[in-house]
Amino acid sequence: MSNSSRLHQLQEMLKAEPTDAFLNYALAVEFEKEGQIDDATVHLQNMIKSHPEYLPIYYKLGKLFENQQQFNEAKKSYLMGKDLAVKQNNKKTLNELEEAIWLIEDEE
Repeated sequence: MSNSSRLHQLQEMLKAEPTDAFLNYALAVEFEKEGQIDDATVHLQNMIKSHPEYLPIYYKLGKLFENQQQFNEAKKSYLMGKDLAVKQNNKKTLNELEEAIWLIEDEE
């Protein structure tokens, strides 16, 4: 299945389940794969408002910002995710977010 057909399939699935966090996250990932970085970024930013407890958002959004050399925005996303990972006691994701923060700070 091509990326564009996956993108279309996800959009169709979201018509039936518009509030599904995983489907929304998957749509952002497909936007990224299609090179639609702005769409992926906006979609993840909107997800923070609608699904603030969905932890994968913060790392993915941070990486998108980092790849666009928007390091302050990336760090903000990582820090928000770090706070949530602590709250959720998710040590694996916490370690990944701390490493991402450390690498950005190392560049500053």
